[in-house]
Amino acid sequence: MPLLKTLEYEVTTLTRERLPKTIAARTRRVYDVLSTIYPLSTYCFHSRAHKTAVDMAGIQDGMHVLEVATGSGEMFRRLVKANRNGKTVGLDLSPRMAARTQKQVRRDYPDAWTECQAVDARYLPFRDASFDAVVCCYLLELLSTEDIFLTLQEFHRVLTRRGTLTLVLIGHNAAMFNRLYRLAGSLAPAFWGRQIDGRLPELIESCDFRITAERELRQSGYPSRVVATRK
Repeated sequence: MPLLKTLEYEVTTLTRERLPKTIAARTRRVYDVLSTIYPLSTYCFHSRAHKTAVDMAGIQDGMHVLEVATGSGEMFRRLVKANRNGKTVGLDLSPRMAARTQKQVRRDYPDAWTECQAVDARYLPFRDASFDAVVCCYLLELLSTEDIFLTLQEFHRVLTRRGTLTLVLIGHNAAMFNRLYRLAGSLAPAFWGRQIDGRLPELIESCDFRITAERELRQSGYPSRVVATRK
């Protein structure tokens, strides 16, 4: 049975078609093109942060879990493995990324209840209080400040009372990396975005989330920050 019908999620025609012409449209095109090679970047630079995020998110088997910005699906597979008897939903702005993730997870976990879709995180097609946990990795850096607020407000809306939001961000504690990242972001903003790590507490608190734990780590020189919050 389709996920949206089973969980009584609401998907309107407006939500399906609504994609404002901001950097998000360019980002979708870039990640569609890179969908076949992006997993290499994930395994080289992000997998350690993904593992830490799953541990900090407190996923318990049987939950309703949402990952926003699944990318190549490495994190999504971790979530499904931890939640085999629950319902795990994945979203990505790139249709090719979402399709690739769905194909892989159904191959690896054929009996698990999963669904992946191409959706704009600023307009989530779900009813209020649909999920026990939301996980989001390396997405906020690609959004404008206004869109970050929209996205965090959507996360808050779809979470149950005392639901958890776990974020993985690009770290901001390595001077040389920061300089290189600013340069890369100026050349290809739709792919690299910009670091927001220092502003995170303000952004989180403005959307009625409370930070409960934080951890900084590196993989192959790439700094990440994992932030656990609660509604």
